[in-house]
Amino acid sequence: MNFLTSLLSNLNYGTIFFLMMLESTVVPVPSEFVVTPAAYHAASGQLDVWLVILSATLGANLGATVNYVVALYVGRPVIYRFANSRWGKMCLLNQEKVEKSERYFDEHGIVATLTGRLIPGIRHLISIPAGLARMDYWKFLLYTTIGAGVWHSILAALGWYLHAIVPEDQLDEKITEYAEYIKLIILGLVALAVVYFVIKTFAKRRQKGAEN
Repeated sequence: MNFLTSLLSNLNYGTIFFLMMLESTVVPVPSEFVVTPAAYHAASGQLDVWLVILSATLGANLGATVNYVVALYVGRPVIYRFANSRWGKMCLLNQEKVEKSERYFDEHGIVATLTGRLIPGIRHLISIPAGLARMDYWKFLLYTTIGAGVWHSILAALGWYLHAIVPEDQLDEKITEYAEYIKLIILGLVALAVVYFVIKTFAKRRQKGAEN
């Protein structure tokens, strides 16, 4: 914990990459307290906001790939055993959370890899059911990149905005406050995205049926 605290207090492109890699595996690192403060500092010229987003997204891709590969090769029983173990509990993980991410993936198909990156509680686990389902890796990586990139861009925009209105000693408090509003907005957008993809898929199937 002291190690993570030290990294959070010394944000640079390397620590952003590393922390977002951890966040996309099973280590409970809150991305809003990494990307948002980094963008806050970018607004004052200490970092470049585009490199902040890029570093965070590349880190998320690596962490998600680790989860994907592990799930692909070790299978569900081992994943559940780890989730229920003492180490899993230390990572705030349990079988119920893994099953929740699986249900989300099953209900929404491969698009869940994109939308799931935006949903709290699902974000860092959605790569596990993708691996279990043996989803095509490059499609998985594309959707992960888009989803993670959108999420990190939102957090970066928040950090840039807060720099203009909040002193640094109040930053963590404001991030917590605004993060709740962002979660509600994101859930609404994800719901709209899912509806769009469902309608699009249904229309394609109907068109194929008409052609046959």
